[in-house]
Amino acid sequence: MGCSGEGVAAALRAAAEVIAEHRTELVELDRAIGDADHGENLSRGFTAIVSALETAVPETPAGVAKLAATTLISKVGGAAGPLYGTAFLRASAKLGTAAEIDVPLLLDALRAALEGVQARGKAVGGDATMVDALLPAISAAESAADGTIADVLTAAADGADRGAESTVDLVPRKGRASYLGERAVGHMDPGARSTALLLRAFAEAAR
Repeated sequence: MGCSGEGVAAALRAAAEVIAEHRTELVELDRAIGDADHGENLSRGFTAIVSALETAVPETPAGVAKLAATTLISKVGGAAGPLYGTAFLRASAKLGTAAEIDVPLLLDALRAALEGVQARGKAVGGDATMVDALLPAISAAESAADGTIADVLTAAADGADRGAESTVDLVPRKGRASYLGERAVGHMDPGARSTALLLRAFAEAAR
């Protein structure tokens, strides 16, 4: 079974709840190596997405993803808004006019989201950013391609969890954390953590 526009909207509502629950955690992670605003910014952005969805839910998955993108770009400050906004925008473009998302299209959308994040942030694996969560997430998702959408997203979330954990041992090479150099080692990247949280929320919503 595929995922409709309403299904994507339900996943975004679930994600908003998860981000709200983990807002303080994300703030504290960012306080250690950044501006301490990641949790607050993301929570505000996903709350705005939910408000927009209460007005009207676009018919297609692409339409819902584009709504999320434009809302995050316009409402969220710092790096999170442009990065997540670009991810959703690239995913939306890949989804096109499809009425439902199937597994191959989901994988294409995930790859497009990663490409968007890398194009916007200029980060690669090992830089201690959200890219370090996305790369293993997509690799794991591809390995689960014979399963359902929920299987693929669960595998992606598992991969993202591992990737987020890996940033604890990395020296940041991008963003404000890079100013700390070796002093940032021992701290998880907040963007990698929020990426893992979002993918887990999407997986739970799919189930």
